Parts: sequence; structure tokens; C-alpha cells
Amino acid sequence: MTELERKQDHAPIPVGWEYETAPESRDIVTLRERYGHFVGGEWLEPKEAYTTISPATEEPLAEVGQATEEEVQLAVQAARDAFENGWSALAGAERAKYLYRIARILQERAREFAVLESLNGGKPIRESRDVDVPLSAAHFFYYAGWADKLEYAFPNRKPKPLGVAGQIIPWNFPLLMLAWKVAPALAAGNTVVLKPAETTPLSALLFCDVLRQAELPAGVVNIVTGDGRAGAALVKSDVDKIAFTGSTEVGKAIKRELAGTGTKLTLELGGKAANVIFDDAALDQAVEGIVNGIYFNQGHVCCAGSRLLVQESIYEATVDKLKRRLQTLRVGDPLDKNTDVGAINSQAQLEKIQELVASGEEEGAEIYQPPCRLPEKGYWFVPTVFTNVAQSYRIAQEEIFGPVLSVLTFRTPDEAVEKANNTPYGLSAGVWTEKGSRILAMAQRLRAGVIWANTYNRFDPASPFGGYKESGFGREGGLHGLAPYLDFE
Repeated sequence: MTELERKQDHAPIPVGWEYETAPESRDIVTLRERYGHFVGGEWLEPKEAYTTISPATEEPLAEVGQATEEEVQLAVQAARDAFENGWSALAGAERAKYLYRIARILQERAREFAVLESLNGGKPIRESRDVDVPLSAAHFFYYAGWADKLEYAFPNRKPKPLGVAGQIIPWNFPLLMLAWKVAPALAAGNTVVLKPAETTPLSALLFCDVLRQAELPAGVVNIVTGDGRAGAALVKSDVDKIAFTGSTEVGKAIKRELAGTGTKLTLELGGKAANVIFDDAALDQAVEGIVNGIYFNQGHVCCAGSRLLVQESIYEATVDKLKRRLQTLRVGDPLDKNTDVGAINSQAQLEKIQELVASGEEEGAEIYQPPCRLPEKGYWFVPTVFTNVAQSYRIAQEEIFGPVLSVLTFRTPDEAVEKANNTPYGLSAGVWTEKGSRILAMAQRLRAGVIWANTYNRFDPASPFGGYKESGFGREGGLHGLAPYLDFE
């Protein structure tokens, strides 16, 4: 080994660097003290309400309506009236105009939405600013382009809208999940009743003002807020389709409820993705992909690369580089532009992460957490790596939905495939190698809906996303995302 190589292997990590805070101003966001439900183009005063907070500081942000069964029915009826009284018969080119308007307004108000996403959800402002909001606008632009080309998109078939779509979205990507659901539904000619997550309703409620600016006809999009009771009422209501993104447990309950009713259903559920690193991979690039795969959005990502499968010959080098990289991650204020890992979304989610991490230690895995000073208030968890993990450990089988990585090893591609597929989930996977033939061979054998090669967490509106097995069925994005919102004669 040369002197230069020795120096590179033992290059010291800079210590003692103090980053000046670079907070994004909250002044651009104006919140009401109390929000109702957005039904038929107007605000409906709720009968019940709860307080939504900032997970970074635990400060109250606003009072938000807790939808009752009656209020959900009013929203569904408003959507049905809008569908039957003009929206479904509107020319595709006219529907496209509204989608284009929404996309442009999202771009114009990007900073406002980015701040609100970080304030209410806890994610770093860099992620909401550079990923969530631009991708949300891109989805509306993309589906605006298809609105007047449905017969071209599905040749030799006569596509027609379903009717009213009930949509239930999670708390990890409030605006982006709204765009994934609302954009294709409107492009296909449907009307919508959307229920955002209980802990992150404010992005959807601000989106109502975008609808007002875009002059979308009343009742085409209706938004009701609340916990699982509101979602259950929406599932049981007179809608033509349910689109749900969330936990596998709730997804199973929805499927049981809708069985035999004729209501169309798509589910995008949990995941336990494997990130597979072969010995010929560009290791520094792969380590960045590992970090992006699991610590992006605090690990609150259904397709997070929460299992790392490393070829034995590079195991020690990979883990060493990974630990050194973790020491440079900055955990703290989501509105600080220097922050890498923000706040855990809620107390309940933090407790779930803590319980699963404790189980990993009890079962014998080795835990590594970099030195980290956490804020005194709010919900926080240190980025964590487990090594010496067995396939049977809970941390290798259950979705943690937090910044926790489990590292396993393999010797051959066959073993890597067997371990990667040894999970009830099948949402995503990553493969890191310089051999194109190996990428293609692994992609054919991995039972996952989305497989990234030499990258991770890359999304595009034209690319379908969805899973196998307990990760759900149906696709969102691309033409595949349009089909579930259409009926064919």
C-alpha cells in the first residue's frame, strides 16, 4: 500500500466545525387559528376539532376539523354533484387548463408550501424545497398533458371517468401524495374527496387556496380532515374508487371493507427495501446512496432502503465509511437549511421507533449511533446503524419507518436475491454494481415494484410506482397511474 493510500484510508474527519444557522423565515406562511373542511368550494365549520402541532417544537399551529360521518357524506355529495353537473362532460383540453394552472400556482407559491411542509411535518427545508414541492408541480404538469389524450393513451378502448374518488394520504409527504392522487383523478375526469393525514393536514388545507386561485369549479376537489375515523367514513361512503397510501394493516382493513362492493381500489402500503451493494460498486457513491436511501425524510419513506445487503469482501470498508459519513449528518431544526435529518413526525411514531430499536439490541444486533446533540423539545431520533443482524430479527423484518438501518451480508448474487426477497413486502430495492448485465439480472429476480440501479429515491412523474405482496397493488405515476381512475367500454 502506498503512502498516499494509507493517508486516504485514515483521513481524519474534520471536528469542531460549527455551522452557522441558516433558518428559513416562517413569515411567508400565514396560518388561520381554525380550519374547517373544504366542501363544495366553501369552508364548512366543523362540529369537532383537534390541534395540529409542529413536531420539532411541539408548539400548536392551528385547530383543524375532525370530520364526522355526516360531514364526509356532505363532501361526497358535493363531489357527486360536481361530477354529474359538468366536470365529467368537460373537454379534456379544458380540464388540462385547470391542471396547468394548479401546477403554475404551486411553482409560484413554492417557498410558502416548502416552509409549511417542514413546519407541520418536521422534514428538512432542503428536502421540501428541492424535492417535495417541485415534484408535486411536475405531477400536475405531467397529467395536464394527458388530460386531452386519453384515447391515445389507451388505444382501441373507450376510456371514461369512474365518478367520485375517495383518497386517503399519509403524513410523510403531504403535498406530494396529494399531487400523486389528485392530478390523475382530475385528468381522467373524476371528482375527488381527499383526507390528509391527521398530523399533517396544513399542506392540503393551503392547497384549497390554490384551487380557489385556479378557479377550479366548486365541488371538484373536496378536502376533509381528521383521524382514522374520517378515513373509515370515507371508505364506507358512496364513492366509486378508493386510493389509499399508508400502513399495510390499514390497507388490509380497507380491502376487507370493500370486498364485493364493486368499488375500485388501489393500495400503496409499507416496505422493507433491500439496498444491495456488490464488491465492484463505486463505494463512496454507494455510501451516499445508502444515506439518501434511509435517512432522507428521517426514514419516513415507504420505499426507504432500510436493509443494507453488502457483499462480504467489502463489508468492513462499507460499514467504516458509512459510520464516518453518519458523523457528518446534522440533526436539528427542520427550517434550518443546513439540517440533514429533521424531527420525527409524532410522539407515537417516535415510540414505535424506540421500541423496535430496543428489540434489535435485545436480540443481539450491534448498534451504532454517532455523537449527536438533540434539541430539548420536539420528537427526535439519532441516525442509527445496526450490524450483526440476522434475517429473523424484527429490525430486519418489520417496517420501522425511521432513521434506522440494518446491515446484513451476502456472498453470491443468489444469496443476495434470496435475502432481499425474504420479506412480506415488495415495494422497492436498490442495486449497486458497475456491471449492467448484473443490474438487469438482479432486476428480473428481485420481487419489488421499483428497482433503482446505482442510485436511490429517484422519482419522476412519468415513471410508475407501486409494489407487490403486502406493499399493495396498483401503480401511481405514468400512464399506469391514470388507468385506475378510468373505466373502459
